[in-house]
Amino acid sequence: MTTELLAAAAPFEAHPDVGGPAQPLLTIRGLVKHFSLKGKVLPGGGKVVRAVDGVDFEVMKGETLGVVGESGCGKSTTARLLMQLIDPSAGEIVFDGRTVGSRALPLKEFRRQVQMVFQDSYASLNPRLTIEDSIAFGPQVHGVPAREAVARARDLLARVGLEPNRFAERYPHELSGGQRQRVNIARALALQPRVVILDEAVSALDKSVEAQVLNLLLDLKAEFGLTYVFISHDLNVVRFMSNRVMVMYLGRVAEVGPSEALFEDPAHPYTRALLSSMPSMDPDHRTEEAPLAGDPPNPIDPPSGCRFHPRCAMAAPVCSQKTPRRVARDEQSVACLIHEPGSGHPQAVTA
Repeated sequence: MTTELLAAAAPFEAHPDVGGPAQPLLTIRGLVKHFSLKGKVLPGGGKVVRAVDGVDFEVMKGETLGVVGESGCGKSTTARLLMQLIDPSAGEIVFDGRTVGSRALPLKEFRRQVQMVFQDSYASLNPRLTIEDSIAFGPQVHGVPAREAVARARDLLARVGLEPNRFAERYPHELSGGQRQRVNIARALALQPRVVILDEAVSALDKSVEAQVLNLLLDLKAEFGLTYVFISHDLNVVRFMSNRVMVMYLGRVAEVGPSEALFEDPAHPYTRALLSSMPSMDPDHRTEEAPLAGDPPNPIDPPSGCRFHPRCAMAAPVCSQKTPRRVARDEQSVACLIHEPGSGHPQAVTA
């Protein structure tokens, strides 16, 4: 890197969120996304796919919130709604006390502070742009002078473990999957965001490269004072990365709690079934019987009441009639009638 470029580079400093009180940075209220099936030849026209169906949660400053659940539970749709890549059918997203999309927080300003890393490292990059240009493009769109944007791109390449003199002028097809994902991480950081959403960001990598990228993410989080929303189907990775974990099922939140508490003592029957799928090297803790049978119900016509009741071993008649609400259980919150006083479930806790 030349002396001029170094001089032009804006310094990267840890964000004030580091070491501060754990306060909500993102607050999501009643988030809904229904995809219309108009034009499809289906009985009962006008039906919708209920991809996300009334989601409420918070992301605290400086934490990593892990999001888990089976395929089709709404994880990636939630991530795209958070980034406003798709418009929600209903609900509100509040970022640091300001409603996203309002006059107080225009979408362009919000997207500067919240960035995303996708699963497909190749499709995320423009094949016609060099690595340096891909990283510098975002800052230039937001008004950063070209020289400073290029200097920032080269600085970030070095920080993610890619020597700028070797990689800056290369194109995406000349890099490995792990190297491309490092580029995507650098590009996400180029606007100096406060929140990074990682949607299956390491699931396409082999295990040795995955471990390196995970450690890189932890180092960058500490260095820049970042807050992560970490979406993954790999429960061991989520446990390693996350401070808190949110479990989703068929477009709704089943349980939220501190990572270790949730993994050691899950409250929701679905969470217990999900965690029992984790492979174990201990012969005394091997799963000999499938914890769940069948696929999740159709999101076009979800079950009434608790959406998990058709697959739940602890289901009672009331589970098909009453929708559970999220209730506090120690440090966790869980949407299950067993933990809701007076719900009518025979195993319900007493008030």
